[in-house]
Amino acid sequence: MRALAVIPARLASTRLPRKVLREIAGRSMLAHVVEGTRGCSQISDVIVATDSDEILAICKRNGWRAEMTSSSHRSGTDRVWEVAQRIAADVYLNVQADEPLVRPEHIQALLAPLQDARVMVSTIKTPCSAADVDNPNAVKVVTDLGGRALYFTRASVPFDRDNSGLVARFKHLGFYGYRRDALEKFNSWPESELERAERLEQLRFLDHGMQIHVVETPYDTVGVDTEEDLKRLQQMFQQTR
Repeated sequence: MRALAVIPARLASTRLPRKVLREIAGRSMLAHVVEGTRGCSQISDVIVATDSDEILAICKRNGWRAEMTSSSHRSGTDRVWEVAQRIAADVYLNVQADEPLVRPEHIQALLAPLQDARVMVSTIKTPCSAADVDNPNAVKVVTDLGGRALYFTRASVPFDRDNSGLVARFKHLGFYGYRRDALEKFNSWPESELERAERLEQLRFLDHGMQIHVVETPYDTVGVDTEEDLKRLQQMFQQTR
């Protein structure tokens, strides 16, 4: 199975401008993501998909493969789809450029469900820490007994009405695996109301009845959206590296 990892990377992030080039332990966030993804031997290639001349130049200097993509894309999935139209693969992985704690085990978990040709989309989850239960920047996911996503939300779910302490909460990690058909359909569908309300692009798949298979991993990450996330990431990075 030819698996192509795509890292959508743009500079125009609203809450933390130029965040993919911010330094962590003396290296850019993007460098950590590229090298963490390359560590998985099951990946055929890694491509940075950007709309920035500056990022493109940095990729060339570092010997990273990169593709210039449209500045009009609203989501990382849209950017992955543009790459998929140029470069053939069996599956495409979306590895977000603000996930510098990515490791080969994350990529392996993404690929596992896609060994079944019937699976169209995969993603991963990890047990939700107490600090993230009420954090709207930490997306939560609820799955059925077969590991298929029922919903993604920024709210604290599921609600433990009786305070039993037995309910498990899971944080969604921002990595996806897709077949080309899934990407093409995503691109053809309009933005859904739930997607717009939660600002979560993966809800478009669920709104149209496409299953997302979710694999659990013990390896947490910190997706960086704010200065506070960056500080937390610095601490977590030192603990895990």
